[in-house]
Amino acid sequence: MIQAMEVLTPPVGRKVEESLRQIKAFQHMRKTDGAEVTPSGWEPRKKILKPGDE
Repeated sequence: MIQAMEVLTPPVGRKVEESLRQIKAFQHMRKTDGAEVTPSGWEPRKKILKPGDE
């Protein structure tokens, strides 16, 4: 299932590590059914967020 897509025009260099980090964040959110979400720059085993009005 595709959850996100990035198109860059003109082509520019990107870090593969960042793409993998984003995939892991999407997988984590799906695994927890959205009960936990990931902040910007999140890495596995780092602090997560609980969704809410705050």
